[in-house]
Amino acid sequence: MVLLDSTVLIDYLRGRPAADRVDALLDAGETLATTGINVEEIVRGLRAKEQEPAQALFSGLFLLSIGAEEGWLAGTWRREAAAEGTTLAQADCLIAAAAVIAGARLATGNPRDFESTPAPVDHWPVGR
Repeated sequence: MVLLDSTVLIDYLRGRPAADRVDALLDAGETLATTGINVEEIVRGLRAKEQEPAQALFSGLFLLSIGAEEGWLAGTWRREAAAEGTTLAQADCLIAAAAVIAGARLATGNPRDFESTPAPVDHWPVGR
């Protein structure tokens, strides 16, 4: 399973290089997922012409839930990082926790957002 982060989803919607990688994973029978956090991030920034394609994209993805277990894990990472003087983003930690608990790889254009978590991250350069 591959959890597609917002950067990859945006690239997909805009027909950039991530689109080919997503299509290749689908052709290989890979399960593609995202989270409600990623859905919100995408919807917030949608252009009018992207709304319908975004709905179609999300209807074809497995939606990983973010519940108490994910919240506990993300909160633990944030607390431990804060004790060392580092602030981690809540959304990124929750997304990473969803990936870890589901046993998914996390495809993102911003691997640094997740480097303080044990989530297995695949760097997909985006925006080109």
